Amino acid sequence: MRLSTRLRQMLDEPDIIVLPGAYDALSARLAERAGFNACFTTGFGFAATVLGMPDFGLLTMSETLDRVRHVVRTLTVPLVADMDTGYGNALNTVRTVRECVSLGVAGIILEDQEWPKKCGHFEGKRVIPAEEQAAKLRAAADARGDDDLVIIGRTDARAPLGLEEAIRRGKLYRDSGADIVFVEAPQSIDELKAVAAAIPDTPLFANMIEGGKTPLLSSAELQDLGYKMVVYPLSALFSAAKAVEDTYKTLFADKSTAKRQDAMVGFEQFEEMIGVPEWQALEAQYVVE
Repeated sequence: MRLSTRLRQMLDEPDIIVLPGAYDALSARLAERAGFNACFTTGFGFAATVLGMPDFGLLTMSETLDRVRHVVRTLTVPLVADMDTGYGNALNTVRTVRECVSLGVAGIILEDQEWPKKCGHFEGKRVIPAEEQAAKLRAAADARGDDDLVIIGRTDARAPLGLEEAIRRGKLYRDSGADIVFVEAPQSIDELKAVAAAIPDTPLFANMIEGGKTPLLSSAELQDLGYKMVVYPLSALFSAAKAVEDTYKTLFADKSTAKRQDAMVGFEQFEEMIGVPEWQALEAQYVVE
């Protein structure tokens, strides 16, 4: 079964789909090991780890797809990939979708920001005309062909144009081919409820960023509000950044990492995490006596 088909089936199951955010192949592998049945690649995380820069549209499509390729090969569960704006107009979106299908991506997010885009919780976002985004979503739906790729139509209109316009766009994007509607950055629980009330009988997507514009809720709370899919895109990245910074500070101050060992995995444990035993077993099949 294609993983896109599996993700589409999950939309009909009762539980909310929880997506941990992965910023590279290792973090994706750890997410699956933790028990998650789907995963997400974060454009914010790619920009931060690849370029050491903010999510300001600085990462190209090819750079993003290269990272997604490695993540897909690491996982055995469906991957939802952040594909920003589709990297241009409807034709660029067609190519983006075709590339994702060929890689085995199960779902993608396509947003309506002007390019270069910004993180959905940054200030200064601008959006394209709703009808232009609707056309891009129709192109995306056509471009996936007979694949079950799940298309998540995202609008960033809440900040520049208000919640009412964001909801209007969400409905339009649903009618234009989006399987899931994603109104980015509601600013209160009441706004989350308003989105759910205004767009019934449609799978809804929520984005939970620690310190972001939307209240940080549990997946159970969001399910109760009527949401079907939730991503925690930066939790692992923020955790890793703190751990790495603390380790480097200790090394610089103490000239040793001895005090940080309890905060680290052991060498053998890490070997197991990255699949060393499996690769050793494979290597043994080709040993020349």
